[in-house]
Amino acid sequence: MSEGLFEAVGRERLNRQAPLAARLRPRSLDEIVGQDHLLAPGRPLRELIEADRLSSVILWGPPGTGKTTLARVVAASTAKEFCELSAVSATVKDVREVIAEARLRIGELGRGTILFLDEVHRFNKAQQDALLPAVEDGLIVLIGATTENPHFEVNPPLLSRSTLFRLVPLDDAALRTLIDRALLSEGATADDDAVDHIAARSGGDGRHALTSTEVAVALAARRGESEALEAMEISGAAHAALDESAGSPHVTLVDAEHAVDAKAVRYGADGHYDTISAFIKSLRGSDPDAGLYWLARMLDAGEDPRFIARRMVILASEDIGMADSTALLVAEAAARAVEYVGLPEAQLNLAHAVVRLATAPKSNRVTVALSRAKADARTAGAGEVPIHLRDAHYQGAASLGHGEGYQYPHDDPSGWVPQQHRPDEVAANVYWEPSEHGREKDLRRPEPADGTPGAEDGAR
Repeated sequence: MSEGLFEAVGRERLNRQAPLAARLRPRSLDEIVGQDHLLAPGRPLRELIEADRLSSVILWGPPGTGKTTLARVVAASTAKEFCELSAVSATVKDVREVIAEARLRIGELGRGTILFLDEVHRFNKAQQDALLPAVEDGLIVLIGATTENPHFEVNPPLLSRSTLFRLVPLDDAALRTLIDRALLSEGATADDDAVDHIAARSGGDGRHALTSTEVAVALAARRGESEALEAMEISGAAHAALDESAGSPHVTLVDAEHAVDAKAVRYGADGHYDTISAFIKSLRGSDPDAGLYWLARMLDAGEDPRFIARRMVILASEDIGMADSTALLVAEAAARAVEYVGLPEAQLNLAHAVVRLATAPKSNRVTVALSRAKADARTAGAGEVPIHLRDAHYQGAASLGHGEGYQYPHDDPSGWVPQQHRPDEVAANVYWEPSEHGREKDLRRPEPADGTPGAEDGAR
């Protein structure tokens, strides 16, 4: 009896000393933030958990998005036995013991087993293969958590027997919710810009946001004590009254900056648009150093990296276009890296794209061509599809003359034949005129045999 009491006291003390992120770990689905696409009312994953009908799943997402938390909520809501292993330290022997116990449990008690395997990508092929038979016959319901792409790190047979759920980085609203909870738990308050700064510097990681808030509150409390001491001009004997006089901690922006070890670069709505404008104009002006400078300013100010990436994807077609078509691939890859890798590492991918786009040859001919084509599409005649271009595959199309006179380009040795592809009223108009920059200067329309001018000689 006394041993149990001591253990209970020990657990209570340990809980009080645990990091804030551990103390505030959600205990229900409603307390989990930032994963509404999976856990909002009516979503399939939530329905399965609440009905205790969950089958094997792989939870894939960046650190601090709630994978372990979600597994613990399942543990609290299931009638099955919940076992937990870490792939960092578990061995094949440990896995086989869990399977043996699960088999005994189902046979004697009729009770199923859920195995939560954290860092499942750390298991090698032999370890994953040891799990496969038990997962396949339903003896064990596997919940695997991984920060790595499971398509590369999890054996295909195991992955095919599991449902993949992808957790996303927490947005600013979800992070602010966590920070507000942390402040309430710590009996503290904070300035709005301090909360915004911690959220912006957390990179979608809820654990990081809570840890930073805990540090910021500690700094604020320490500062409050110092200020109270100075104001009261007290000696060491008056410390007993200090706690009452200091009041609850109030986190300022300075505390938040010190907590995340990053100074806030602030700008308002005008600064937001002015800075992105300077950034895009620097890339358009082929100035990689300026592009990197404005990128650094925006990242330090907590600008959404997805917004930056989207603007670079647009620029790759708007200002580079056919002068270097691979620039669009680089910009798109950087945008994907922001989602896949996340900050802070993804800032390297953004910088890579900045230098690439700034140093690429420039052409706005695609942009100009689209503008010209849109003007004609809106104003020039009825825009009837020429009869030889109309769909001739359905029954009765031939009787309408659809497709009659169409020439199949692949029947010609050159792969091209001269024929009209637009309505009569716009057939002679030229939209895209290749520039002399980069790859675009080598792109020319074929010259018709009748001497009709090609793209470079045509006039609108």
